[in-house]
Amino acid sequence: MTAVTYRVQSGSATYLGAVLDESGCNFAVHCPNADLVQLCLFSAIDETQIAVINMPAKTGKVWHCYVDGIQAGQLYGYRTSGESQGLMGYRFMPEKLLIDPYAKALSRPMHWDAKLYADDSQKMIAKSVVVANTVSNERPAKPNTPLDHTVLYEAHVKGMTAQHPQVPAELQGTFLGMCQPVVIEHLQKLGISAVQLMPVAAFMPEPYITNKGLTNYWGYNPINYFSPEPRYAINDAIGEFKTMVDGFHKAGIEVILDVVFNHTAEGGLEGPILSFKGLDNSSFYLFERNEYGAIDYQKFVNNSGCGNSVNTAFPYVLKMVMDALRYWVQEMGVDGFRFDLAASLGRDPYEFSALSGFFRTIRQDPVLIGCKLIAEPWDIGHGGYRLGQFPSNWLECNDKYRDTVRAFWRGDKGTTSDFATRLLGSRDVFPKESRSILTSVNNISYHDGFTLHDLVSYQERHNEANGEQNRDGHGHNLSANYGVEGPTDDASITEIREQQKRNLFTTLLLSQGIPHVLGGDELSRTQQGNNNAYCQDNPISWLDWELDKPQQQFLDFCQYVISIRKQSVLLHHLQLQDDKFDMAHNVAKIYWYRPDGARKLEDDWNDPNNQCFAFELRGEEFSTGETTEHWLMVFNASDHDVQFNCPTYIKDQRWKLVLDTRYSELSEQPDVVVQNSYKQARNSICLFNAI
Repeated sequence: MTAVTYRVQSGSATYLGAVLDESGCNFAVHCPNADLVQLCLFSAIDETQIAVINMPAKTGKVWHCYVDGIQAGQLYGYRTSGESQGLMGYRFMPEKLLIDPYAKALSRPMHWDAKLYADDSQKMIAKSVVVANTVSNERPAKPNTPLDHTVLYEAHVKGMTAQHPQVPAELQGTFLGMCQPVVIEHLQKLGISAVQLMPVAAFMPEPYITNKGLTNYWGYNPINYFSPEPRYAINDAIGEFKTMVDGFHKAGIEVILDVVFNHTAEGGLEGPILSFKGLDNSSFYLFERNEYGAIDYQKFVNNSGCGNSVNTAFPYVLKMVMDALRYWVQEMGVDGFRFDLAASLGRDPYEFSALSGFFRTIRQDPVLIGCKLIAEPWDIGHGGYRLGQFPSNWLECNDKYRDTVRAFWRGDKGTTSDFATRLLGSRDVFPKESRSILTSVNNISYHDGFTLHDLVSYQERHNEANGEQNRDGHGHNLSANYGVEGPTDDASITEIREQQKRNLFTTLLLSQGIPHVLGGDELSRTQQGNNNAYCQDNPISWLDWELDKPQQQFLDFCQYVISIRKQSVLLHHLQLQDDKFDMAHNVAKIYWYRPDGARKLEDDWNDPNNQCFAFELRGEEFSTGETTEHWLMVFNASDHDVQFNCPTYIKDQRWKLVLDTRYSELSEQPDVVVQNSYKQARNSICLFNAI
């Protein structure tokens, strides 16, 4: 193709990225140490290079130019030249085409290809796309769901609909598939208030995964923080993503994005040069220090476990991250973020601090101040476990909750006291007055681990399909198979498995904090015992919407339990008199009981064989003696039935059964009122309402 000649001017360094106007486009890129930055333009038809422009201007650390006649849809990339000084961390290689860190769209999905990367990499690298400055039409109002009404649902864009029989085939596994009416109706019936999407920013599967013939299905390997992943789009990733968000908002469902600002797909020293390394490697990433305290640019810090760590303490990187967050909120319309390995973001730059620049910056930002912010409060670096140490405006994924609840229902002795603490918001981790009782994001299962169904079906992980000799994934799962590993025709084993699923899900929804439901758990989804299915882009990971009778019964059960939580104030937001985090309170009394009806004493909590207890919640009292709400929860994690004596705060107090997890079908649950005692089945929960 004949090279095209363009009129080039100096342009402006004010706004990074490609900024279009009626006459052309301004290009600006941060690259402080290069001797030359070239803007390369490509044909939108076949990605043939049609022009190379030596950027004529540099202001401070930013190279820039204005090119007349550029229109929306133009493909481009950068090349940098300079002295590649390893000791200084410079990685300038003009034969490597670079993705614009501020690109709003990419021309296609990124795939690793060693042959195409060798020498000139332009055939492997997806091209950045010049995007029109859109003026969004009237969009649906954001739901702005209060925290105490939030029920999270973690979903993968492809896996959610890849084999949904009622989603049109051409839309399966896409942004548009996610917002199909049948999918939204399912979430509404379930009672979900927010969909937490696994990474949707552009990513590239790692070379070692690609070389095994697998892929990075989850998407935790970003190459750009602004561009929606082209894999999930049909023609227009930006427009289709917005359509999805609007569809959820019309239904009253928020959209939370799982974002990965702790590492990139460029890996460590031997990793590919795709974007950031070729522009400002020494500042964008963190490096080890040698014995003399000097930075060793040959050794990337690896707090992520993925080869590198992004240096969010560096001003340019911090600005880029904040710009990306604001873009997803303002332009794309999302409602909040879940930050992968968020302890890395609090390193300033090496040690974690709740007063880090990132935390201070995000807290004062007028765009982000109202967003839901969820931390995965750890990374794998030194001092990386930081549960309970994030600023008070953050929510935190609580692994202590997960492990304690799993252990209690598995029947582990000596877990009852800790279990009770988790029920009431883990106040040992998130103390009263300094943190809200809603801070804990509670989960039984997450994408990185067993599904709920597999948690009660497998004693050990079965990750052979990942090609790592079953060495990957968690080894400490606190799971049980109840007699047979995996699927079984034994009715007694199936019965206890289903009952334990009901116990775990009920505990999740009756606990204080924000419940996190792993997408597909309500459908009894199995990954065949794989607890690390990050590389399985196939039915192992995709949701199966064809339900048999037990699966439909469990779905009905999940819908019912979520509805109970949503209809009760006390069950979704306790406000205690001795908690000054806010001024309100809605609880008159909280009591804990032994099976004989007596109040639990300290020795009872310390008894390792104590696996049965009751929990009474009595709301505010009126002058008439009536209460706003009055609940009794009875838990029995032992392997035998227990006769529970009911508390009698009021003479002739009666209790109406609202939920009993012994029953596999809601229609089987009796409509009973008890006064003196109730026979609590083994491995079960009962919820009563005072009448």
